[in-house]
Amino acid sequence: MAPNLKDVVLSNSEDPVKPVEYRGRPVDPPKPKVINNQPSQPQYEWEIVWRNVILFLYLHPFAIYGLYLLVIACKIKTICWVLALVFLAGQGITSGAHRLWSHRAYKARLPLRIFLCILQTMSVQTPIYDWARDHRVHHKFTDTDADPHNAKRGFFFSHMGWLMIKKHKDVSTKGKTIDLSDLEADPVVMFQKKYYLILMPIAFLIPTAVPWYFWGETLWNSWHAAGIFRYTLLINGTWSVNSVAHIWGMRPYDKNIKPTENYFVAFMTFGEGWHNYHHAFPWDYKAAELGNYGLNWSTGFIDLMAKIGWAYDLKTASLDIIKRRIKRSGDGTIKVKEDVDAHGHEHGDSIWGWGDEDMKEEDKEDLRVFNKLNTA
Repeated sequence: MAPNLKDVVLSNSEDPVKPVEYRGRPVDPPKPKVINNQPSQPQYEWEIVWRNVILFLYLHPFAIYGLYLLVIACKIKTICWVLALVFLAGQGITSGAHRLWSHRAYKARLPLRIFLCILQTMSVQTPIYDWARDHRVHHKFTDTDADPHNAKRGFFFSHMGWLMIKKHKDVSTKGKTIDLSDLEADPVVMFQKKYYLILMPIAFLIPTAVPWYFWGETLWNSWHAAGIFRYTLLINGTWSVNSVAHIWGMRPYDKNIKPTENYFVAFMTFGEGWHNYHHAFPWDYKAAELGNYGLNWSTGFIDLMAKIGWAYDLKTASLDIIKRRIKRSGDGTIKVKEDVDAHGHEHGDSIWGWGDEDMKEEDKEDLRVFNKLNTA
């Protein structure tokens, strides 16, 4: 009977395997089947945060209903109130938690820090301390498992799914390497962190109560328009920076990273959509190369605060450093006509903003600072 080649067991020893004969003729022994236990894609364990899942299931349909009421049933004063809330709370995120506290792109006097803290609390997007910590980790480890909203895990995950499951262990492990001493030294940040659970409900009560008390809007309309719709619109705007602006758009400053330049996101977030530039120069207070306020109202707000003396040391990239970056790593959507010598200028290492220990000295020297405080 002919040997069953499937039954041949290969030895793991170094001795050569004896050839198998079939009808007097040698045949090659079967090759062992190699089972690759290493997955081709990262495997994730999903531990669902049901509290957030239920919250989001409530917020989004009732936000649509709130928009319907805002258009059909609410008074003009209520519409203006909602728009004002969206802008002001948005500044708490963009000018406050993001550009000031996360990236240290400018400095703010105590009155402005208190004002921005109040606005950021109105946004109900976690305490400033937590927001800035997660955002610094995002910049330092962009689109890796240490990134809280890693865009490589898909649109839904980077938009809102990351808040519906427990964070990847790398987020906390590598997050511990980020310097947060400046946040811990800020009494405004630490006060808000300590009393956040007391302060946070006020961010819904006051916006709802004002239209009802001052101009007779119904509580039902006020709650769904000034409360639910306003909040849901804000958080989706913020989330769109993590999702939309990491997928769709141009990469004129660095084609090797996922963040893009996205006009829609810039409009939704008062200027946070110039994301490719922002990841290239996270310490630039403008978060964009643009010199106008058309789709960057947050820059206009900071400039206004600088004029009244509440903001100072506004940091921005020089034209030369921008040109060098475009020539070296841009995707070609922006053409640089002048020949600029790159002189070995390198941005290979990601940084979270001004003060990152990995920031190169030449970057610190080759920038412009506006409204610099005179300490003399």
